[in-house]
Amino acid sequence: MEPANNNGERAIRPGVRWRKVSFGTHSVRGSRFAASMLTVMTALKQQERHVLDDLTAACQAALCDEPAPSLIPEVELVSSDHGAA
Repeated sequence: MEPANNNGERAIRPGVRWRKVSFGTHSVRGSRFAASMLTVMTALKQQERHVLDDLTAACQAALCDEPAPSLIPEVELVSSDHGAA
């Protein structure tokens, strides 16, 4: 197996490519923003959600002073009651 053939390296590859073509950031604030955006994009892609739609919804929520959409996936709760009456 190749050392680059794992989920962790695949997850960070888009960020590494972005940094290479954009020449990175030039401030701490810019670095924090880039890190946050890459984290959000990775989380949304893992959940097969549309990045632009969620970012648009987050911006609209901020403008309306409402909570932003959650990055935590919704999970169906399974009842621990196994049919007991």
